Amino acid sequence: MFEPVIAPSGTLLGLLQRGRGDGTLHALTAPRAEALAALNHCVLRDPRHDWQVENRSLYYARLFLDLHGELDEIESHLFGAEDVLDTDECRTGLALAVLGHLASYGRRDALDLLRRYAASGTNWAWALDELALRDDDAGLRALAAPVLARFPADAEGEAELAAAVRDAFEPRPWRLWAEDPRASIAARVRAAQEAGCFDRWQRQLRPQGPQPGWSVQAVFDWAQQGIERGAVLHVPAARCLTAVAGPEHRAEIVEAARSGGDGARCTALRYLADSNDPGVLDLIEDAVSAASALVVDAAVDAFERMRSVAVVNRARRWAHRPDVLGAAAGRVLACRGGAQDRDLVLAALREAVRGEGPDAPTLWTLVDGAGRLGIACAAPVLRHVYRETASSHLRGRAARALAATDPSFAVGFAVECLWDCEESTREIAARHAETGDARVVERLRRLAADPAEEAEVQTAVRTRIGPDTPAV
Repeated sequence: MFEPVIAPSGTLLGLLQRGRGDGTLHALTAPRAEALAALNHCVLRDPRHDWQVENRSLYYARLFLDLHGELDEIESHLFGAEDVLDTDECRTGLALAVLGHLASYGRRDALDLLRRYAASGTNWAWALDELALRDDDAGLRALAAPVLARFPADAEGEAELAAAVRDAFEPRPWRLWAEDPRASIAARVRAAQEAGCFDRWQRQLRPQGPQPGWSVQAVFDWAQQGIERGAVLHVPAARCLTAVAGPEHRAEIVEAARSGGDGARCTALRYLADSNDPGVLDLIEDAVSAASALVVDAAVDAFERMRSVAVVNRARRWAHRPDVLGAAAGRVLACRGGAQDRDLVLAALREAVRGEGPDAPTLWTLVDGAGRLGIACAAPVLRHVYRETASSHLRGRAARALAATDPSFAVGFAVECLWDCEESTREIAARHAETGDARVVERLRRLAADPAEEAEVQTAVRTRIGPDTPAV
């Protein structure tokens, strides 16, 4: 799947792609045709960088309801020829999830589309999972025959059916079909359920690939063999070292961390860091100058995992370095530094935004650190990250940090956050948004009454408008 192209943050499309609350607010005041075009663009071309953790479906479904949007373009997307040519679930997953939410809100046309796609579409399993949460028993039973017809009645087809039953995210349809009055349906599903359970049991007993021998050198050799096969094994190898290494092996492990092969060096650095060896920080500093990117990454990761006072003191020395170790030091101080480290964390935050942009992975930790340390001077940078990042999770972290650092948050970004795509961001907004704004009061009431809203958000709302609180 290609990386999504994100429009500028000042445009309606850019706001909707990011899942910002302002996207909904702007769409509701824009010409309806323009708003629906931007909304359909987002639903049909998933804008998320990580679709497995970022939320958009409820956000887009709510906007479809507010705009009374038709589903013609979603239907064309699901049932077009490309559905056969491109079988990646990322192509249709967001559209199916949006239909699922619309069905839960009572949109019969969305429910019918899901049923049709489950019967004939390539990504039928996703559609079936959506229906498992929203459809009635009769609707699900009607899908038994078309779904089972996908699997030939031969050994290969039965194996594929068993795998589908075993890996189903929502088991409800398969349980219904196992009790179907049609003997041919019920018998086949029950056999697949039994085969799936047996296969799971076999996998639990079956050894998972090669295993190291019981010596320090054998563990190092195993980690190196993994690199040669294209598998990075130094993390499990370090755990194996914990079982086989004793105090008498320290010199051997330190030497491996200093000059061993990539597999041994990465393993030794990880092991020494996890055991808080007194010499590991110097070894990490030496490793950062290694030619191998694998060793550098392992050294930086080992450093960031450490929790001792010595690590924080060393991070204060390294924070000025213009390399990956300096960046890691900034993140360590963001997580574990004190009030005296505010300037260093702020400098690291500004440098990350300046050098890598508002979507830099390092910002997740630095933004959290700015909020944890209450760095008021960071508010302008945090507002920039909030506006520009394409990651709804990073935006949520920026909102949390702004709540701790920016006095204007309650009357500014907190208001739009009530419409944000991420429930954690809506929760922050529900706790902080200034209720003097009429839009806030109405939105809080709507969230409190919405059965699709997350419990944490509704709990936060009730602290503002509950029976024991003053009238808003």
